[in-house]
Amino acid sequence: MQPIAEMIAGITLGELVLAGLAIALARDAAVALLPDRIAGPGGWLIDTSRRG
Repeated sequence: MQPIAEMIAGITLGELVLAGLAIALARDAAVALLPDRIAGPGGWLIDTSRRG
């Protein structure tokens, strides 16, 4: 098994950017497709209400 440092050293900047984009797209899809009680204002998974 590889040490953690070797696994992290193998990650490229492009892979990090693609992972960030995938997470952003997945969140947007969840907000659009799931009911408000799950992903919406006051939702338990994704709360889209704006709180100070």
